[in-house]
Amino acid sequence: MQVGSRRAIVNPVSGGGGHADYARRLLEARGFRVLETEGPEDGVELALEAGRDDVSELAVVGGDGTVNEVLRGLSAADHLDQVTLSVVPAGTANILARQIGVVGMEQGIEIADTGDVRTVDLGMADGQPFAVSCIAGFPAEASVAATSDLKARFGTLAFLVTGAQEALEFEPLSIDLELATDHGDERWSGEALCVLVGNARKFVEQGGQADLEDGLFDVAVVEQMPTSNLVAEAVQHRLLGSGSENVTHFQAARVTVSDADGEPIAFSRDGELSEHERLALDVSSGALDLRVGAGYTPHPV
Repeated sequence: MQVGSRRAIVNPVSGGGGHADYARRLLEARGFRVLETEGPEDGVELALEAGRDDVSELAVVGGDGTVNEVLRGLSAADHLDQVTLSVVPAGTANILARQIGVVGMEQGIEIADTGDVRTVDLGMADGQPFAVSCIAGFPAEASVAATSDLKARFGTLAFLVTGAQEALEFEPLSIDLELATDHGDERWSGEALCVLVGNARKFVEQGGQADLEDGLFDVAVVEQMPTSNLVAEAVQHRLLGSGSENVTHFQAARVTVSDADGEPIAFSRDGELSEHERLALDVSSGALDLRVGAGYTPHPV
């Protein structure tokens, strides 16, 4: 093994902190050089450095936001297709880790050392990578604020429990969607509370693992509805069900989200917040080699 070819980026404050020293000991025992972030965007810089150093194995100890920073750094270094990434869950929700069958720090570090490797898709939002999802509209900021307990209980729908008061005041968006699906180009226009675009999660009922290797996003458009219905259906895990008359589902390789009135829309890309009047989302098929756990299903039903 090339000296320095194994590296780990540890966010010591993810999920409340307290794990950095333990993670360092376990990782160093398996031949990883361990670096810690010290503040926001440090994961981008450390991953950029890893790419420039031609690191072949990179473990990320943190949550989905830390993984997103690392992906952005690797992308900036043009190194995404030359590294094998491992995710060691230490964040609040750890959505990506759960989707790929990684539960707990010890298991995550073992998988980083010897786990199976799958080649998976990434999403690209105007050229910026994301692994899990990109959310447009009302839940963008609320989803970031949701507590770990709510995320554990309600998963995808935690934003509605957190943001019930905001939902009472939220003005629906006038959305235009352009989608490239297996059936050809499709369009959707109308008033919506949000658009949910999943790469590693599918927005149906209680959610679940999307197919990370099919070259498609799972898309759900939540249309305007009475707020009482919105929150009640969310709490009962019915809102995103395939039979809901207020939700439209698509599978698409490309989604362009824009506001018909030219107003900025709030987006949360794996927790990274931004505003755009128009945002193009593309699937980058087979963009990343990722170590996965035994619970990972390559092509879930």
